[in-house]
Amino acid sequence: MTLTDTSVSTGSVSTGTVSTGSVSTRVADLVSRMTLDEKLAQLVGFWVDQGDEVVAPMAGEMASSTVYADATVHGLGQLTRVYGTRPVDPIERAAWLWNEQRRLVRETRLGIPALVHEECLTGLAAWQAAAFPTPLAWGAAFDPGLVERMAALIGESMRALGVHQGLAPVLDVIRDPRWGRVDECIAEDPYVVGVLGTAYVRGLQSTGVHATLKHFVGYSASQAGRNHAPVHAGPREIADVFLPPFEMAVRDGGARSVMNSYAEIDGMPVAATPAYLTGILRDEWGFGGTVVSDYFSVAFLETMHAVARDRGEAAQLALEAGIDVELPTGDAFGAPLAARVRAGLVDLEIVDRAVQRVLTQKEELGLLDATFDDPPQSIDLDSAAHRAVARRLAEESVVLLSNDGVLPLTSPSRVAVIGPNADSAEALLGCYSFVNHVLAHHPETPMGLDIPTLAASLVDELPDAAVTVVRGCEVEGEDRSGFAEAESAARAADVVIVAVGDRAGLFGRGTVGEGNDVLSLELPGVQRELVERLVATGVPVVLVVLSGRPYAIDWALSGESAVAAAAQAFFPGEEGGRAIAAVLSGTVSPSGRLPVSLPRSAGAQPFTYLHPILGGPNDITSADSTPALPFGHGLTYTSFAREGLRVAREVTAGGAFTATVRVRNTGQRAGTDLVQLYARDVHGSVTRPVAQLLGFVRVDLGAGDEATVDFDVPTARLAFTGRGGERMVEPGTVELWVGPSCAERETEAVVEIVGDLHRVTAADERLVRPTVGRRRQADAAAPSDR
Repeated sequence: MTLTDTSVSTGSVSTGTVSTGSVSTRVADLVSRMTLDEKLAQLVGFWVDQGDEVVAPMAGEMASSTVYADATVHGLGQLTRVYGTRPVDPIERAAWLWNEQRRLVRETRLGIPALVHEECLTGLAAWQAAAFPTPLAWGAAFDPGLVERMAALIGESMRALGVHQGLAPVLDVIRDPRWGRVDECIAEDPYVVGVLGTAYVRGLQSTGVHATLKHFVGYSASQAGRNHAPVHAGPREIADVFLPPFEMAVRDGGARSVMNSYAEIDGMPVAATPAYLTGILRDEWGFGGTVVSDYFSVAFLETMHAVARDRGEAAQLALEAGIDVELPTGDAFGAPLAARVRAGLVDLEIVDRAVQRVLTQKEELGLLDATFDDPPQSIDLDSAAHRAVARRLAEESVVLLSNDGVLPLTSPSRVAVIGPNADSAEALLGCYSFVNHVLAHHPETPMGLDIPTLAASLVDELPDAAVTVVRGCEVEGEDRSGFAEAESAARAADVVIVAVGDRAGLFGRGTVGEGNDVLSLELPGVQRELVERLVATGVPVVLVVLSGRPYAIDWALSGESAVAAAAQAFFPGEEGGRAIAAVLSGTVSPSGRLPVSLPRSAGAQPFTYLHPILGGPNDITSADSTPALPFGHGLTYTSFAREGLRVAREVTAGGAFTATVRVRNTGQRAGTDLVQLYARDVHGSVTRPVAQLLGFVRVDLGAGDEATVDFDVPTARLAFTGRGGERMVEPGTVELWVGPSCAERETEAVVEIVGDLHRVTAADERLVRPTVGRRRQADAAAPSDR
């Protein structure tokens, strides 16, 4: 496909023009009876509680002066974050919401209620609602089924409170961990992002809540990892890296809403680019839902991108590009757009197009028939079911980076728990958790959740040990006054557990999160120095990194400052303290794997394991980009052997093949292996990555057990954008391997793709489907290829 606006080829899958969805007789009749003011009222949100709290970029500068009563005279498209802007009692707020919806139904001319949207990335962003692990932790768990179950629980809470649309998942592919919003992302591999993101969409939408894919497209490729910075990605990178997760979530997950990216790509703001929001999303992929603006992004076309002279022109550009709803308020789609339509500068047909989409969404959600007679009288937003899923996902996401044998802990009598994140509940939660997103502005309000810290969890997990807790230092700052107490506690202990890392927040309030981008990937403040001082005591030190991004901690993995063991936990949520404690004690065997390469330094960024030959180390540069630990790495408390990878010699381009591998637990205790199938396209008409994850599956095995894993692989998993701008599968030799990470080829095979070049269409399978068949080691004789 060609982006006609820019004369740049995207290389996206081309399926021809696809209908964006039919309009019902009811919707068509409503639109025909609406005045212009009533139409535009359906295309905007209103932020009832917008105040001094900064929970969106430039919220203070962009605050609307519109009075709510005036904004709803002609109806209203969406209500913005009625639960998630300030701490409100959920039942009391629901009573207000039901009353307000009844007012819209009974007192506006057409009686159309508002759609209510909320943030829900790590759980419903509302006071007292469960706080699940951050998306980087989903990536580390590599468990789509569990992510789908989590999303269903989130959706059930939202639907019970009258929320219809969730602003999640984030499908941005990680390219540079200096970017603060890495906290919200799943992985550096687009397939992993697509599989887990699609699972989230299915779970949320199974409850009748529409998922909103964020941020379409290219947002995470911002220059130097700076939020809202320009993006310089080429059309092939956009097509092969950034678009596939969204395509999967639309085509395979049936996502009903998409949010535009703030980014400008090669000088063109996405919010004003029809080729992305209409050409690819609707015409090629057949998306029939609504496109909502990221907060204030329509106005940003004037104020930050300077491609519009005023708000009216900004509204026109966004509407023509394909944005249907302006969030969080109607500063551009309201009066400025109305004036432009009345002046004959905007075709009324594009207004009607957006109104039809909005009303169709409301019809799908049952809003056009809702009476709002029965607000909820009681609700448990953090039930035992929420807790169980939060705990399991947290346990599965802990990545054991190194271990000299000190773990699992074997009945230590004296344990020193040290560090700024050791006894902090906030340190377990991501940027978009209600606690860090909103309650940080309301210190007088109780947390509303039981969130045991790591220190408290270790006290419970190790009942026979004397546990001493010392802070040592803060997450940020240069204060070393607590070092002496920390060293003294360490010397008196059998083992030291030091918890360091991040504090999530927004726009400078924290070390990671939206607007908290960094120039260095060293641990913030004096945390590294604290760890080194503890290692120098000679007492075994277990490093626990609680963070929203990977840090450059190679110094802690080898050399004089090496710790005895290191574990990475990406903001594991309300049950994260208990989960980490259980992994350290050995009650739970670690099974997480790195969803992003562990960086060597900020100077090696941006880096991805999906690099071509020239993107890796070589003899003609002294700068080494090799990560400290590779994508897919993670240790366990047992050992696994992957053997006998088998595949047919040939497969026709456009067809599929089966790769079979045997996995054995060769250790003394049960464990979980993440079986990872990688490929390398040896020669291509354009450069290809040196490694590409094709498929993955978690396999639980007892000591001595083995399993055979079959990966059914469509050759479309090896598709790429060719020189002509079309995605295709090219004949040639493909190396396959299975190993404990992308960097280790434990067992290998080769398949030859034959036949004619295959152009990928919507009919091509996008998923690799694994099948696990277990059998005891003592069963049938081993295959001859053992």
